Amino acid sequence: MYSIIVVPPPTTEDEPDRTQLRLAPGERLAFGRAAGDNDLVVPHDGVSRRAGAITAQGTFWLLSNLSAHQTYVVENPEGAGEHIKVGPGRLDAPVPFEFSRIVLPAAGDLLAFDVWAPRHDHLRAEAGLDGDTTAPAFSVDRTKRYFSVLAALCEPRLRGEPHAALPTVEQVADRLRPNWPAASRTSVQWNIDYLAVKLRLKPGPETADPGPRLNGKKESLVSLALRFDLVREEDLVVLAAPAARGAR
Repeated sequence: MYSIIVVPPPTTEDEPDRTQLRLAPGERLAFGRAAGDNDLVVPHDGVSRRAGAITAQGTFWLLSNLSAHQTYVVENPEGAGEHIKVGPGRLDAPVPFEFSRIVLPAAGDLLAFDVWAPRHDHLRAEAGLDGDTTAPAFSVDRTKRYFSVLAALCEPRLRGEPHAALPTVEQVADRLRPNWPAASRTSVQWNIDYLAVKLRLKPGPETADPGPRLNGKKESLVSLALRFDLVREEDLVVLAAPAARGAR
């Protein structure tokens, strides 16, 4: 079973339809400038003859940098600037991203190609275990209005704009009004404050020491929600008008 997919860099001859290279666990793909020595040829004078290698390891992959002087960067296109660096001569650096872009500096140019790790392994639930169940890390009810507020805050970044500014409280109220006609600045702000307490970003009002004021409350909520998948792209259905939701 293939676990790693490498998408070669575009060329003028093969821009529209790039042939994907698929690796099964344990297989290795060498890349570099020399046509005879590499599975993936990167024809640029600034790329080493034997530039590097990708090795599939089940659900993730390893990158070896075989160049003498260049540092390679592996970017996470979904991660708002998240990346790792693989220095010259580093062998078998593990790459944790599901979708990755390898960037090679090449004599003033930056050459890039994509590597995907779409295979996921999941633990099968064991039946008949004794004892109490584990308490959830974050208890959220997707049918409640506070979850709709959280979804509206996360929406711009879930739509593929990782650096998008967060909506204002007024914009959130406007977004929710088709499903919640009474939505207002006050009610939205109340739900944001409630979420900050519920998700333990600030202490509750019953606490004797209220602690410092939480600055950047919306940013903190969205960061937590996206890092731990409290809100996913499919959850944005809660923002759809009832008629549109029924048509799906």
